[in-house]
Amino acid sequence: MQRVPVLGEPHVLSMILAGGEGRRLLPLTADRAKPAVPFGGRYRIVDIVLSNFVNSGLTRIKVLTQYKSASLEEHIARAWRLSAITDDYIEPMPAQQRTGAVWYKGSADAVWQCKHVIDDDNPDIVAIFGGDHIYKMDVRQMIDTHIALDADVTIAAIPVTIAEAREFGVLEVDAEGRVLAFHEKVDSPPEMPGKPGMCLASMGNYIFNRQALVEEITRDAGLPDDDSKHDFGRDILPNMVKTGRAVFVYDFFDNRVPGEGDRERGYWRDVGTTDAYWEAQMDLVAVQPHFNFYNNRWPIRTGMSHDPPAKFVFREEGRIGTATDSLVANGCIISGGRIHRSVLSPRCRINSFSEIEECVLFEGVQVGRHTKLRRCIVDKDVEVPTGIIVGFDRAADLARGFSVTEKGITVIPKGARITK
Repeated sequence: MQRVPVLGEPHVLSMILAGGEGRRLLPLTADRAKPAVPFGGRYRIVDIVLSNFVNSGLTRIKVLTQYKSASLEEHIARAWRLSAITDDYIEPMPAQQRTGAVWYKGSADAVWQCKHVIDDDNPDIVAIFGGDHIYKMDVRQMIDTHIALDADVTIAAIPVTIAEAREFGVLEVDAEGRVLAFHEKVDSPPEMPGKPGMCLASMGNYIFNRQALVEEITRDAGLPDDDSKHDFGRDILPNMVKTGRAVFVYDFFDNRVPGEGDRERGYWRDVGTTDAYWEAQMDLVAVQPHFNFYNNRWPIRTGMSHDPPAKFVFREEGRIGTATDSLVANGCIISGGRIHRSVLSPRCRINSFSEIEECVLFEGVQVGRHTKLRRCIVDKDVEVPTGIIVGFDRAADLARGFSVTEKGITVIPKGARITK
């Protein structure tokens, strides 16, 4: 159930950073912003963070967009309509060059260029979250910790391995949780005391006191580009630590989501690469997934559609429509084909004698007869012809013009013309 705010709570404005290019997810981001990439059959990645805010009772949300944002803005406009009578809203904020003839230079500059929103809303607290991670969080618990610590900014963090930490901002903290140093994507990140091989990584989720935020982004905006990347992780947070601001960490493992047990607690995935994205999808089809769509007390929300239920047809020898350990969205027809450990988006059709294993199919994919797909991601509306075999021979997949990741995940891009 959605949490109902009570009188006397701080006034919170939420801002979601959703303007990144997502280059490491190419070709899936060739025509869409990273937060607009489909996930879990019927959702978009941005639905995860939006659901966390709404379930937490935080329903005044601005989504800062920039890169190829059309599908993302359309999705938000159509799927996320809140009640204006209670002053609730989820609104895209496209880059507008309000502060000059430049687009967003970094995450901090994005908020700076939207500073008028903060001035107009006059919140006590600004929650600034990334729009491209997979996790569940009761954001109000993080805000409560922020208030109790009397912090200027609180950073959500989670332990990761040293190898993983090179892709994140890494925190050094004292026994009280105060941040002593912030290292953004360094080759030799500092380890956690008492936990060799592990580092404390920033999740890219921040709770700011409004005044501290405005002062810091104003100061940073006045710096030449040679002196600042205008980024929270690279510039704002390190400077706040350096200048003695009250910067604290919030341990994500302390967060408790209704309807979730210890097994699900602390699940967080950065789906910044194609391999990580595919792995997060495969997490969903486990018998007992760590990220569970079926917790009605903390639903992952999205827009409704008028697609009919999924349909499985034929029961003949060698021709049976089946799906095991899979997610199959509405509108799909499994017509005598076999699906195993796969995620199918709406209106996919799998024809007879085909085999789909450990694949992610976007909306409207059509798979011909006698086709075999293994460890593939197939983009929207692709037609895979009869008898094609993909995901078994790296050289053959590359020769067809497909992308193949280091871990052997083949991506068939939107608009692909597939030949034998």
